[in-house]
Amino acid sequence: MSDRAPYVASRLQGFGTTIFAEMSALADRTGAINLGQGFPDTDGPAEIKDAAITAIRTGQNQYPPGAGIPELRHAIAAHQQRFYGLEYDPDTEVLVTTGATEAVAASMLALCEPDDEVVMFEPYYDSYSACTAMAGAQRRVVTLRSPDYGFDPAELARATTERTRLLLLNSPHNPTGKVFSVDELTCIAEHCVEHDLIAVADEVYEHLVFDGEHRPLATFPGMRDRTVTISSGGKTFSFTGWKVGWVCASAPLVNAVRTAKQFLTYVSGAPFQQGIAVGLGLDDRYFAAFSADMRAKRDLLVAGLRQAGFEVFTPAGTYFLTTDIRPLGEDDGMAFCRALPERCGVVAVPNVVFYDDVVEGAPLVRFTFCKRLKVLEDAVARLQVLGR
Repeated sequence: MSDRAPYVASRLQGFGTTIFAEMSALADRTGAINLGQGFPDTDGPAEIKDAAITAIRTGQNQYPPGAGIPELRHAIAAHQQRFYGLEYDPDTEVLVTTGATEAVAASMLALCEPDDEVVMFEPYYDSYSACTAMAGAQRRVVTLRSPDYGFDPAELARATTERTRLLLLNSPHNPTGKVFSVDELTCIAEHCVEHDLIAVADEVYEHLVFDGEHRPLATFPGMRDRTVTISSGGKTFSFTGWKVGWVCASAPLVNAVRTAKQFLTYVSGAPFQQGIAVGLGLDDRYFAAFSADMRAKRDLLVAGLRQAGFEVFTPAGTYFLTTDIRPLGEDDGMAFCRALPERCGVVAVPNVVFYDDVVEGAPLVRFTFCKRLKVLEDAVARLQVLGR
């Protein structure tokens, strides 16, 4: 009997319901605390909400311009200059998308020919493999190995062939919380230049760095005009449901991505774009306080998980952390996560779904800490039963 999903095209076989949907449904069914899916349980700044509400009330509810409203495109360009010294023309080098996920999908569809190869680092966010498959391309992975999640440059070299078209990088990195170092980014940039690769850099956690610093790949020599930089307002401002993302790149690359994007959602979220434009102009105190708050939550969850018996790999960025369950006498992260809500009333995500190398990923489990402190404290208290 075939295990193929009916009607689903061959290139999408195996891409069923996402692990996030499965685990969130499990949380709803059991009443468990959901530390699996990465969405905050509080809203972001009031002035951002007020700007969106004002836009709704003043009639900004129809299709926005295809590239995004001018106010947001100019705010994005100003943000890149302010934080990184990167200059982009808001009219030709900035594109607003329906979240970062659409930006990745449109980039893959626009820039890859069928049977091109895309190099990415594993563990990889699940949409990367799906978007690559939708483009008819093939993924080739370079493994980030715990506990420090470094990579072997020789492995990067072996993963790159004459068919490689594109390198996909996520830093700060989901699910590990790794922030790629300057030396690592220099290696990646030099590799892209040497092999004439386009880079797609997913930088949605750019303002969530606790150790080290975020350096956009586009700032490295030879990379500005070969890098598609992707970010969004969802993670930075805690409005994940608004799905406002963007692309910054050279005009030819933006034009290519826009060609695909216009036949996906075309446009979306006109009043929400106004809100995120306001957010990008907030002063440094907001960004510093946001990072400090998440650092405190990280530290609370790290300590609690260690006390419960997990090996914890402390993240340098994002709002996720990875644990190894083998000290608890477990080695199957998928089975562990499916049983965890009944065992102690907490939901997590098995990292194995982010790996081609299932042996590497099997004992690893991801938790998120973008929740209220009281929620994290309750989760930590529940998890203590595992170490008894």
